[in-house]
Order: sequence, then C-alpha cells, then structure tokens
Amino acid sequence: MDVWCGITGAVFVLVCGELMAAHIGALGPLTSLFRDYAGTPKSATTPWAGLLLALAGITVRARIGAVAAAVSIDLLFVAMRVVEGRPFTVGNGPTIVLTALAVIAVVQWDGERRRTALRTIVFGALLILATKVSEIWLDITAWVCPMVLDPYVQVADRALGSPSWLVGRALDAAGPVAPGVVRWVYFELPLAAIVVAAWQLRGVTAGRWPRHYLVRTFLTLGVIGPIWYVIFPVVGPVLAYGPQGHGFEIADVWPNVVPTVPSSVGPLHFDSITPRNCMPSLHTAWALSLFIHSRRGPLWLRWGGVFWLVCTLIATLGLGAHYGIDLVVGAALCLTVESALRDPDRGWDRHRVRIVTMGVATFAGVLLCIRFLAMPMAAHPIPFAIAILGALAALAIMFYTTWFDAPSVEPATPVRP
Repeated sequence: MDVWCGITGAVFVLVCGELMAAHIGALGPLTSLFRDYAGTPKSATTPWAGLLLALAGITVRARIGAVAAAVSIDLLFVAMRVVEGRPFTVGNGPTIVLTALAVIAVVQWDGERRRTALRTIVFGALLILATKVSEIWLDITAWVCPMVLDPYVQVADRALGSPSWLVGRALDAAGPVAPGVVRWVYFELPLAAIVVAAWQLRGVTAGRWPRHYLVRTFLTLGVIGPIWYVIFPVVGPVLAYGPQGHGFEIADVWPNVVPTVPSSVGPLHFDSITPRNCMPSLHTAWALSLFIHSRRGPLWLRWGGVFWLVCTLIATLGLGAHYGIDLVVGAALCLTVESALRDPDRGWDRHRVRIVTMGVATFAGVLLCIRFLAMPMAAHPIPFAIAILGALAALAIMFYTTWFDAPSVEPATPVRP
C-alpha cells in the first residue's frame, strides 16, 4: 500500500508539473523525462548518478551487466546524434537500464533480494525525478515572484564584509584553472553525493542497512529548501549587480565594486525567467551534509568531503551565485535537517529538540534580520556579524557535541528494509 501511495504521489506531482510547465511555457518534467529515454537528455550526470545509486542494492554480477548495458545504449544514442548533427551528451542508457532493473526486480526476483534492490532503485529514480521536478519549480519561482529581495540581502551582507565581491575578485585573479575547477565541482555535486552514498550503502546486499545515510538528507533538503525560494526570492549578485542581469540589474558592478549603502532599500523587479533560487544556498547545505557524512569514512572519503565542501563554498561566492549570508542560512538549514534525521533509534530526546530548535531559530532569525534590519546591519556590521556568525558557530558546536563527540551509534547494523 505504501509503495502504491508513493507511486501515485510521484505521478501526481509529475503531471501537475507538466501542466504548470505548459501554462508558463517551460520544459515540463514528463517531457524532460521522455527526452532521457528517447531524445537528448537535459543532464548527462543525473541519470548516471541515479543508476549508480541503484546499483548498490544488487549483486556484483548484475551491476556489471547493468553498467555494460547502459554504456552500450549510450554509445548507440551518441552515434545516432552524431549522424543527425545533434549535440553530444549521454544519459539515455542509465535511464533505460534503471527502468529495466525495476521491472526485473518486480518480475523475476523475490524475498530479501527484491526488497533490497527495489529500495535502492527507488532512491535512484527519486534522484532523477526530483531533478525533473526541481527544474520546473525553478521556472515557477520566476513566474510567481516578479519582485526579488536582492537589495535587502546585498545591504545586509555588508555585515559579513560582502564576501561574494571579495571571493569573486580573488577567483578572477587566480587565472582560468581555479574557476574551471570550482565551477565543475559546483555543478557535479550529485556525483560526489553518489560516491558517499555508495560507500554508506555498500553492505545492503548483505542486509546491513545504516541507520542514517546521505540520501535521506539530500532528499529532505531538496523538499524543504526550495519552498523558501518563493517565500524569500533572491537571484544572486551576478544577476542583480553584475553582467548577467538581462537589463534588470541595479548596477553592473560585481565583483569589482561593492555598491554604496543606499538611503533606503526595497524589492527589485526582475525578469520572468531567472530562478529565484539563492536563499537559502542549497549547494552549501548539500555540500555540508556530504562533508558530515564523509567524516566516518576512510581517509580518501574524508579528504574528498573536505575538497568538495571548500570548492563549493568558493564557487557559490566566487561565481556570483550567492551572497555570503545565503551560505549561513544554508548551513543552518543543513545542521537542522541533519539533527532531525540522524540516529532515529535515539528518539526525540532533549538534545535533539534543543539543537533542532536552535537551528530553526538561527535560520528564521537571520532571514528576519535581512528583511527588516538590513540598513542597521550595514550601519553596525560588527555586532551583527558577531551575532550571526556566533549563532552559526554555536549551532555547529552543539551539532558536533550531540552527534560526534558522544560514542557513535551510527555504524551499519542488520536491519530489515
């Protein structure tokens, strides 16, 4: 019954997304999904990430066959696109093979093998479907929110020293290699997430399911975070104050000149196509969750988590995608969601309640300060910086002492999916 309810819910969301896309003239999730099967996939990475996540729940022999089939199908589609003169990309193979795996698991497998395989296949499918839904949601944010709050965020961000302008100039001075690296890291975050998730789920075919794993956090952040895009619409400094504003920018000064503090601040009218997806910074939230989940892995995974987090933070600021205070809100969201999900056997004791309450207060408090105290934040940056960064530091310390400083109960144990 739960499975059918989930399938019904997914179909309902996809159909609603497709209808909304038709209404606003955007690419719908069902159309985008069809292109993954028989056309030109919009993303080359996401279908492969979904398939690789699904492979954690099947045998080694089945994994080899699935990968070989996906590669062969992708090569066939690549050859067809080359002949027809269409753009080079991949992604058809893993989408088709993931669907075939689901059918095989239902029809041919049984017992624990079927349950384990279907659970990871669902994870992989959810990753792909969530990406499709998020694409139309970003279009909806632009359609629903003609006004953006960038002027408030830019003025409030002066309390933190306008870090996007600082990192943007530093990245420009670093030459072409550094921007290329951090840009690749920024856009290929799902790839790193799959590596961490695959390590965490490495024992599921033997019945060893971890109590908590990255996939749960990623999906939860992907559901909660985008809601705030329409509550607190922001487009980012490279658009509102830079060269990519399509004529709607306040001034083309990013990252060379920090704008002077205006005499008053108000919403900015922006175009109807740019997503309002800056507040909170979900890239920061996802990269931080990846970092947290890599902490109990081997040395190479821990260093990989550090690398991805650092490069993501540099990219969010240095590419002009986010203001510094976006990152603070994103980090608070991550620590709050992680604390709500971690160690489910522990229950909602006073430690969990305390840290979740503090996380919600930090998240909401910073947003309220931006919206209603932007001018005082710019006029008195030091006390506001101490308060905001101090609250985030206190939240991080509380998170560490609650979940890492105490004896761990995280290692995987045999649990029936």
